[in-house]
Amino acid sequence: MHAAVVRSFTHPPRYEEFPTPEGEHVVDVLAAALHPRVRSTADGTHYESTGELPLIPGIDGVGRTAGGEHVYFVLPDTLLGSMAERAAVDPRRCAVLPAHVDPVTIAAAMNPAMSSWIALRRRIAFEPGQSVLVLGATGNAGQLAVQIAKHLGAKQVIAAGRNEARLAELEAIGADRTVVLDDTEALGAAAAEVDVVLDYLWGSAAAAAIPAILTRRPDRGRPLTWVEIGSMAGLELPVQSQWLRAARLQLVGSGQGSVPTREIVAELSELAAHIAQGGYTIDASPVVLSDVEDAWTRSLGSSERVVFVPA
Repeated sequence: MHAAVVRSFTHPPRYEEFPTPEGEHVVDVLAAALHPRVRSTADGTHYESTGELPLIPGIDGVGRTAGGEHVYFVLPDTLLGSMAERAAVDPRRCAVLPAHVDPVTIAAAMNPAMSSWIALRRRIAFEPGQSVLVLGATGNAGQLAVQIAKHLGAKQVIAAGRNEARLAELEAIGADRTVVLDDTEALGAAAAEVDVVLDYLWGSAAAAAIPAILTRRPDRGRPLTWVEIGSMAGLELPVQSQWLRAARLQLVGSGQGSVPTREIVAELSELAAHIAQGGYTIDASPVVLSDVEDAWTRSLGSSERVVFVPA
């Protein structure tokens, strides 16, 4: 078979021949998306990276089984990822999809949507009627987080980001209020009474947002759960100790490890069915797998979610 193969952490994957995986459950891969998590595996920077090479990147995808079913699948930590013509899957990590569903849409949406879905359903005790701030709402995952928070019962969703053009579009898909991230005064006023922050930025953005929000909070004894999901603004967060004493602030992370795999897998079918119903906005860009090297470099820093499809 052909696959995208990483042989150096300093070079994009190349399209080349690779041994076909063996096993009872091997699917034809119809679509596999280039998520930030996939990039960090391919350059060796992800915290779960073993440093082993060669590897095929890709952590999930849409495949066709030998019986003709279309399934969304999530792979375990493996060197044989989904960016290949075929992939060995575990049926327990698969969700059967309706036949009419577009594989590119599902492949593009499931991973970014899962970040907020899992955070609100499995990582914290989120309750319908609470208010949510999405920090970094103009990226693909943040945009989906706005819609998912609303779907799961948020009374109010505030969207914060730097891209003003994309911010302006978020009210049409569920945001009750939008705020430019760099305007800390406006951010603090808008989010003063939120219950949950879904943070895709961390780093300098969170360092500015935490005091901006807490200083405007009318009741600092009201719980505020800050869920770190991504780190687009930096891997480290300097927090003054006073904010952990002067407010009821809880900092938690949501991701692989903090949520058991069995709990993530338990959510796949419902989330896939929900996305399959349509109505979600996702900037998906299908690219044939043979163009992986060019697309990998070209899409760096872009808001599009590249999805590789069979050559």
